[in-house]
Amino acid sequence: MNAYPPIADHGMIGDLQTAALVSSGGRIDWWCTPRFDSPSLFASLLDSERGGHCHLGVDLPSGSGTTVRQLYLSDTAILVTRFMAPEGVGEVADFMPPLDSPAPQDRHSLIRVARVVRGTMPFSFACRPRFDYGRAPHVLAPAGEHAAVFRGPGTDLHVQSTTGFALRPDGDDVVSRFTLSAGEAAAVVLTSTTGGGSAPPPPSLEGITDDLEACRSFWLSWLRSCTYHGRWQDMVNRSAITLKLLTYAPTGAPIAAATMGLPEQIGGERNWDYRYTWVRDGSLSVRALIDLGFHEEAHAFRRWLRDRIEVRETVREDPLQIMYRVDGDPYLTEEVLDHFEGYRGSHPVRAGNAAADQLQLDIYGEASDALIVGGDVGAIRGWQALSDVLDWLADHWDQPDEGIWETRGGRQDFTYSRLMTWVAFDRGIRAARTFSRPGDTARWTAARDAVFRQIVERGWHEKRQAFVQHYDTDVLDASLLLMPRVGFLSPRDPDWLSTLDAMDGELVSDSLVYRYDPAASPDGLRGSEGTFNLCSFFYVEALARSGRLAQARYAFDKMLTYANPVGLFAEEIGPSGEQLGNFPQAFTHLALVTAAMALDEELAGAAAGGRRDGGRHRPAIRDLRVPAESTPASPGSG
Repeated sequence: MNAYPPIADHGMIGDLQTAALVSSGGRIDWWCTPRFDSPSLFASLLDSERGGHCHLGVDLPSGSGTTVRQLYLSDTAILVTRFMAPEGVGEVADFMPPLDSPAPQDRHSLIRVARVVRGTMPFSFACRPRFDYGRAPHVLAPAGEHAAVFRGPGTDLHVQSTTGFALRPDGDDVVSRFTLSAGEAAAVVLTSTTGGGSAPPPPSLEGITDDLEACRSFWLSWLRSCTYHGRWQDMVNRSAITLKLLTYAPTGAPIAAATMGLPEQIGGERNWDYRYTWVRDGSLSVRALIDLGFHEEAHAFRRWLRDRIEVRETVREDPLQIMYRVDGDPYLTEEVLDHFEGYRGSHPVRAGNAAADQLQLDIYGEASDALIVGGDVGAIRGWQALSDVLDWLADHWDQPDEGIWETRGGRQDFTYSRLMTWVAFDRGIRAARTFSRPGDTARWTAARDAVFRQIVERGWHEKRQAFVQHYDTDVLDASLLLMPRVGFLSPRDPDWLSTLDAMDGELVSDSLVYRYDPAASPDGLRGSEGTFNLCSFFYVEALARSGRLAQARYAFDKMLTYANPVGLFAEEIGPSGEQLGNFPQAFTHLALVTAAMALDEELAGAAAGGRRDGGRHRPAIRDLRVPAESTPASPGSG
């Protein structure tokens, strides 16, 4: 078995409070429990020897002609790994019973079912947990032929198998070998418990079959709320399920990715922990969730976000910070796990995220938009909290920050950060008028218009004929692909079209989009990175809204070819088309959904003979570019 299978060679299962990755070889390479951001039980993705894993697969020698295929049962989170060989066809189904509960659970079950469809197939099993990122020893306590418990610090892992699936100790681990013929099945259940929880009742194949059907019914029922019925139904459904799997049900907080430490460049140092909730990512998901019909999920995150604004517990004095733990804890101390070698030698492996204390002013725009899009910010507590934030922002918007990409190369006057502060004031003014709420709208209007003038004058580079990354550079930045979406300018504004042309020439490589050029704009880190999937899908949306439909559809279709066999995307695409970075990446799947909806809408408009351009009545930005002492009205305000 490959010690480090490709990042894309995995499917994800989960119970809405934690998630696991299963390779196409049948190995669980990643599982943290009882929460997404808990220390790992299995982390062989980050160290094949010390990380721990659980393997269940067909036991045939290499060169036997075995073909492996991985798939999800349609529109569910039930993962099937199928092994096809001259001896027959066997498969392993992996799933976790959903815990769609408002309360955190201390018991999580991962169920693995082996069965044979044709012929006779031998299977092997090994469970080798390594507690606390492989740092803590455990004690194995066998409990008969079909049960054992691994006792670690604060967490126990119970392993229970059905008839015909005998377990035997192998040092401090357990292993098994068994043979099944056509129509036969056997199963094993891994159950993590915290706080000394008792062992679950012994499993039976009948009970596990019921669990699998209940899991299937849950996902099919949940997906019936989806209102998207466009050209890319399967990919949108898979992305929606992925986003749901990456959301912590007790609080409604989505995490950025299921993993930590997976590299943006093999052997490089850009290896971050993404198991936390970013205000930006979650906020940008709200409109997409509402447009898809998932109102409950959108409102759950908005409640979580409103709580963060009201509580104002941050590691800095700012009213918001860029990320939190799923329960709202703002402390994400970063440490380096020196004992882990990292994925294919990509070191250091970091747990926690020091970027939590960065100043990134754009989050106030994304948060304001998310809170106002659903309308219930008119509630008194929610409005007062947002009003206080806008008052704070009016005093602090005009300062350098670290920017959306969390660079560690020093603060700059980032254009995207300014853009989103414009959004914050614009949405606040609209909300005050809509809900007849008190607020210093005169001050917010003055700040909004000052931001607008500054972006137009200083964020625009005359020689490049484009909006640029920050005020002291001519470097382009793909985050500005959101300028039309947030309503700062029309998607057909001449200055926007020339910016898009500039990006085409510098950031786009055969439909794949780089965030920026780190060689031209140093970010304080060594090495390079691949193209950023989020930006590639934002690019599709921008092309579609600008009327370049043929180019948009081509770029979208090309992007879909980079999905892994079960439809999942990591953060980036490497130079050989490989997936890089943490996996699966929620932001990527969110952007896929918004790109698909935008492209569908524009294609439908074109087919109907209409020219879809939401900003066509606004004056072009270049017509509003005036000397700094003048005060133009901000388009799209109020």
